[in-house]
Amino acid sequence: MRQLVTKIPKQHRVLIAATSVFLTTILLLPSEQAAASKSSKTDSLEIGKRYSLALPDTSAEAEQEQEVAALAVLPEEDLSLNWSVLQVQKGDALSALFKKANVSQQVMLDILALGKDVKTLTRLFPGEQLEFGLDAEGDLQELRYALNHLSTLRISRNAEGHFIAEELKKEVELRSQFASAEIRSNFWSAGIAAGLSEAQIMSLAGIFGWDIDFGLDIRAGDSFSVLYETQYVDGEFISNGNIVAAQFSNQGHLYQAVRHTDGNYYKPDGASMRQAFLRAPVSFQYVSSNFNPRRLHPVLKTVRPHNGVDYAAPVGTPIMAAGDGRVIASAYNNLNGHYVFIQHANNIVTKYLHLSKRLVSKGEKVRQGEAIGRLGGTGRVTGPHLHYEFVVDGVHRNPRTVKLPQATPLQGNEKQLFTAQAEQILAQLLTKERVLLAKTSGDATAAP
Repeated sequence: MRQLVTKIPKQHRVLIAATSVFLTTILLLPSEQAAASKSSKTDSLEIGKRYSLALPDTSAEAEQEQEVAALAVLPEEDLSLNWSVLQVQKGDALSALFKKANVSQQVMLDILALGKDVKTLTRLFPGEQLEFGLDAEGDLQELRYALNHLSTLRISRNAEGHFIAEELKKEVELRSQFASAEIRSNFWSAGIAAGLSEAQIMSLAGIFGWDIDFGLDIRAGDSFSVLYETQYVDGEFISNGNIVAAQFSNQGHLYQAVRHTDGNYYKPDGASMRQAFLRAPVSFQYVSSNFNPRRLHPVLKTVRPHNGVDYAAPVGTPIMAAGDGRVIASAYNNLNGHYVFIQHANNIVTKYLHLSKRLVSKGEKVRQGEAIGRLGGTGRVTGPHLHYEFVVDGVHRNPRTVKLPQATPLQGNEKQLFTAQAEQILAQLLTKERVLLAKTSGDATAAP
């Protein structure tokens, strides 16, 4: 074979070799069909996504893509504005803060010209912060001021370049919380021990304040349970919310209350917790003397009727109108000191004696819970206190036990919806109470 090849003329051998190389090259190239198949397979993959067959791509290009992706989740203004945060110091004026942020006084005046929406900026307190967002030219484009944990005042320019103000609010997550306690010494201490805030304790007393005199009726062995809301923002506790449901056991009587969508509290059957009169016209405190028609007068040392209740509290304590009515007397004499009498419906009169100051005048209309005076020690008394009387048809009645008319109850479909909801909420409260009781009993058994 080799001999045959050598017999071929040299120019023919060169031509044959060139032809062979050409044919080999053609055979090694992919056909159009093969190229199309490959493209189709590539097109079926997710566009723009990288697929690695070995180690992860750690090239500079990949790192750059990761950085861009991270920036994409940030607010748009963080990419385009230069931000500075200034904390208000004692004695700082708004103009000084704008100057520190390199923002002109004219811009500040333009913002203040927005009126009541930005009035809060004129009442800044030490420790608060202002956030200034300036563009590349140094012009203020956005100003932020946190009003509280939930709301932020945002001032920004619109498309025409004018400033506009808006309030940004964070989404609040409501969680349910339970508290329960038995009263051993006093209601306030029990509330604190149960983990309630001072405001919640006062709110709880307010809910049952038409049925229970918290200065006089509380006894050791009484108990209460509360289901209330707590507010969280971004997983962080912000504050306590409304009391959803509560029950109070007082001297063998069980009182229950559930919050309605109107913001008021009702009994499980839809009857209003609110009544025409408060049991006590002063926040619960130690009561120095009960209703006693045969009491020995502490000054005169003679037996004289004590047709009312004395509430001992610090001088200046606000005294509230027990119910809606009209002031029929607001004056002073040596016996009663400063006093206020209020005429109510159904021929009822309430009297408030020994005040240090009167806050209403004769003829004025007053609402239940409105402050009508301040506790004091004026008149014939041995010490500062409020003397409170409840008179029906000219006859003194014990304000602790007299039957009081209630406000209008829920009716019709609204009542049906409420009672069904109240049943579920109270069942939840009772379940939590039983769980706590079982846990407490178990801990007591396990203790040595």
